[in-house]
Amino acid sequence: MAKFFLIICCLFFIISCAPKKPPVGTSSQHPQKDAAKPKSRPSQKPYTVLGKRYEPLETHDGFVQTGTASWYGRDFHGKKTSNGEIYDMHDLTAAHKTLPLGVFVKVKNRDNGREAVVRVNDRGPFVKGRIIDLSYAAAKQLGVDVVGTAPVRIEALGYRGAGADQYKAVDSYDQGSYTVQIGSFKDFRNAERLMTEMKKSIGFSEIHETTVNGELFHRVYAGKYSSLRAAEKAEEDFSNHGYPGSFTVSLE
Repeated sequence: MAKFFLIICCLFFIISCAPKKPPVGTSSQHPQKDAAKPKSRPSQKPYTVLGKRYEPLETHDGFVQTGTASWYGRDFHGKKTSNGEIYDMHDLTAAHKTLPLGVFVKVKNRDNGREAVVRVNDRGPFVKGRIIDLSYAAAKQLGVDVVGTAPVRIEALGYRGAGADQYKAVDSYDQGSYTVQIGSFKDFRNAERLMTEMKKSIGFSEIHETTVNGELFHRVYAGKYSSLRAAEKAEEDFSNHGYPGSFTVSLE
């Protein structure tokens, strides 16, 4: 009996001295390891709205664009924006289709010269010809709230720095490498025919394959442009000459 009791005491001593396992989700050596992992940015992934694919830009540097601004207000007030924030119509924010979320943009109303600086926190507007959707506060500051739309010039300033008016410097205008997607086909032969036709007429065309809902599609890109403005002009030309589903994509 004494021998049995001695064995039990030894087992208890061994168990009590054994290293304890860290709680689930932590590491005994690197407790902050998981927190240090870079998070993916889902807002930078390509997305499709109304059958049209959009590819967010990797950088805002040098981005300048002219076109029509609109605004959105009470119907969206309190709803979630694309970056996860809750839309507040009284904040100076805006929606843009491709600029990185969080970037500050200077918007100038070309009709009256008024300016506003807004932060991009949402995607849109998905109406042909419109380049930016302003919050009610921004629209009011620019004088767009009454007329509904206005011609504007937008310039990406960057992410806000230490001071209220300090932003990352803009080095150049909308330089980059862009093309226009003019068609998407399940049948490779149809895509190949269009690519061959485009190569003969404009010089550059290629096919990119992608899988959507388990189905393989062959996307035809046509033209190569060194600025976003040139690519968007080409997109408009393609749309007006038999390719209504055309849209600009980045080759970078």
